[in-house]
Amino acid sequence: MTELIYEQPLNEKIRSYLRLENLAQQIQRCIAQDQQHQCFYPLFSLVELTERCDYRTEVLKDIDRQVQLLRSICYLQEADSEQVSQLIQQLNAHKAPLQHPERVGCQLKQDKFIFALRQRFNMTGAYCNFDLPQLHFWLAKDWQHRQQDIQYWLHQFEPLLAPITLLLSIYRNAAEFTPLSAHAGFFQGTSPQPLSLIRVKIDPSHNCYPTISGHKNRYAIHFVDFNIQRHTNETIAFSLATCG
Repeated sequence: MTELIYEQPLNEKIRSYLRLENLAQQIQRCIAQDQQHQCFYPLFSLVELTERCDYRTEVLKDIDRQVQLLRSICYLQEADSEQVSQLIQQLNAHKAPLQHPERVGCQLKQDKFIFALRQRFNMTGAYCNFDLPQLHFWLAKDWQHRQQDIQYWLHQFEPLLAPITLLLSIYRNAAEFTPLSAHAGFFQGTSPQPLSLIRVKIDPSHNCYPTISGHKNRYAIHFVDFNIQRHTNETIAFSLATCG
């Protein structure tokens, strides 16, 4: 089996980014293949999150921070100046859509089909055709038609999701994985620089998964045996990347 990567955000900004990214990936999988009504839970979650919090200001600030940081390293000898320049251009290109006066995803609130489904979707077992006849009708349409609908719904969030995807890529690529060992299934670390994301890579053959806790300067990793659901006493080989 391929090694698994587990990620732990160490601040609320990265936590929000990862949740939004995960929801978008779920919808993308529904676009790639016909998964019936499985797109609606992540879609409605995206709607709810973007209604609850307008992330645009934070993302714009993050873009400016990253552009400033990239410009500061652009002329370092070890830096790939062409790649850095491309990243700066990509980041700046994402700013204009975020400055649109309309809230991201607001168009979906005016969609009567989406609005009707959202009102009932959280009701236990409310997927029968007598509960949601409009869903029953939509599911009977050709897959190509439904695929286009899902693509359109996801596209409403593109001004937010595109820069978040790029920012997360920058965070992840800024730190390489280092092989380490967790004696008795425990590892603890500190950092003089504030951290935003912990990434743990582990081979599933260990039959363990990590539980990660911490804040910007300190973190701890416990490896849990999946079968007994308790911390293992074994020495676990894993790889770690700490992203600033």
